[in-house]
Amino acid sequence: MADDSDQDKTEEPTGKRLADAKKKGQIARSRELNTFAMLMASATFLLTQGEKIGEGLIGLMRAQFQLTRAVIFDPMSPALHFKQIMSDGLMLLVPFFALMVFVAIVAPISMGGWVFSWEAIAFKASKMNPITGFGRIFAVRGLVELFKAILKISLVFAVSTGLYKTFIGELLSLDAEPVDEAVHHALTIISICILILCSSLVVVAMIDVPYQLWDHSKKLKMSKQEIKDEHKESEGSPEVKGRQRRAQMDMAQRRMMADVPSADVIVTNPSHYAVALRYDQNSNSAPKLVAKGVDLIAAQIRNIAIAADVPLVASPQLARALYYSTEIDREIPQGLYLAVAQILAYVYQLKAAQKSDWRPPVPPEDIDVPNEFKRD
Repeated sequence: MADDSDQDKTEEPTGKRLADAKKKGQIARSRELNTFAMLMASATFLLTQGEKIGEGLIGLMRAQFQLTRAVIFDPMSPALHFKQIMSDGLMLLVPFFALMVFVAIVAPISMGGWVFSWEAIAFKASKMNPITGFGRIFAVRGLVELFKAILKISLVFAVSTGLYKTFIGELLSLDAEPVDEAVHHALTIISICILILCSSLVVVAMIDVPYQLWDHSKKLKMSKQEIKDEHKESEGSPEVKGRQRRAQMDMAQRRMMADVPSADVIVTNPSHYAVALRYDQNSNSAPKLVAKGVDLIAAQIRNIAIAADVPLVASPQLARALYYSTEIDREIPQGLYLAVAQILAYVYQLKAAQKSDWRPPVPPEDIDVPNEFKRD
C-alpha cells in the first residue's frame, strides 16, 4: 500500500473530499475575521448611535429620581419601576444586540458558507488527550497563533500610542468646556479611538484569512493513492466493472444465439463472418439483423442455423457489409435492400422447392454491394 504521509499528499482535493469535509464541519474559518467584523460593527454603531443611546439611558436614570411621595411609599412601586426601567433599557439596546447577532452569523458565512454538523460538536475523547494538546500547541499552527497574538498586541500598542499623542491635547483641554459639552466631546474622542483601534486589526485579518484558506486546502490534500481509492469506491473497481461487462456480453450473446433459429437466412463469408437476417413479409419494415459474429461466434451461429434448418448463403462482400453497417436488432440500411432482396428471393425459392420436390434454385452469385458498404 502506498504511503499516505503529508509528503505524498500533493494532489488537490476532489469534490467528494470537499463535500465530505463540509459534512463534518471541516471548513475554512478565520476567528480574526469574525473578531474584526464584530469590533468594527460595534465601534461604528456606537460612533453613530452612541449619543442617542446615552441620552436615552440618562433619561431613564433621571426618571427614577423624580418620584412622587405616593409612588415612593407604594409597596408595589419598586417592582413596577424596576420592570419598566429594564424594559425601556432593553429596547434601547436591542438594535445593538441585533447587529451583533447579525454580524456574528454573516462574518463566518462570508468565508466558508453556512454549515451545521453534529459531528463537529460531538464529544471526542481524543480532544481531551493532553499529549495531543501539547502537540497542537507546539505545532506550526500553534506558532502561527502565537505570531498573530504578538502582532495584535504590537498593533494595539502602536496605534494606542499614536492616538494618545494625537488626542492628549484635546483630553487635557476638556476641563475648560461646560460639563455637557465636555462629556459629549470625550465620548466622541473615545468612539473615534475605538474605531481606529478596531480598524488596525484589519492587518491581522488580512493575514489570517489567506492562511486559513491555505491551511484548510493543505489539510484536505490527497495522495494519488487516495484519489485512486476514491475513484474505485465511487465508480467501481476496473476488475468488477470488467466482470460486469463480460457478464452483460455473455447475456447479450446468449439472447442473440437464441434468435438464430428464427432467422430466415444466414449470410456467411463463408468461414469468418456470419450474419443472421429475419424478414416479416406481413409488415412494412425492412429485414432485421438478429445475430452476427466473426470466427468462433460465426461458427456457433452456423452450427445453430444448421441444426435449426436455417439456410446458409455464402456472400463474402454482403456478409462483411451487413456486419459492419448494422447493429443487432436493427433494420438493414436502405443501400443494401437490393442485395438482401436477392438473398431472400433465393431462400424463398429454396423453401418452395423443398416442399414441392422441385429442382433447387442456383445460389445467387456476384451480388452487387454498393461501394460505400464494401469492407475488406
